[in-house]
Amino acid sequence: MESQTSEVRPGEVMAGIERMEARLEAAASLVERAVALLEEREGEVRRLVAAAPGREAELEQKLQAAEQQIAELRAQLESRPETPAQPDLLPTGRKTVPPTTAQFLAKQGIALEHVEAGALDAALSGLSLEQRIAVKAQLLRAGVVG
Repeated sequence: MESQTSEVRPGEVMAGIERMEARLEAAASLVERAVALLEEREGEVRRLVAAAPGREAELEQKLQAAEQQIAELRAQLESRPETPAQPDLLPTGRKTVPPTTAQFLAKQGIALEHVEAGALDAALSGLSLEQRIAVKAQLLRAGVVG
């Protein structure tokens, strides 16, 4: 086996050292800029940290007020008498029947105070399926049919 040794020339060593020195100087410059940016940001962070305790107290107060309001509403709800549950599909706001529906039912001899299912079906038999559904839905919304 032959061992190969390479000769190192002093000029090449110096060139390598100079390249490393240039790289180290560039890295040191980048580190200095990073430190300067961090020092600038540190001032901003200190201002934010100084402002945070006041904001935290404000948020605590809002939370306590909201919890108190929830407790009051629950107490009001519990003190109310029981009301019968209404189906979710029926809106409770409307209590009147459109005039056209009232006129149609009046012509068929049906009073709006209380409508019986059999009489309603007989009165609506001359209408199409869609029209019957629409009339029944109006009567349900108005609370006439139960």
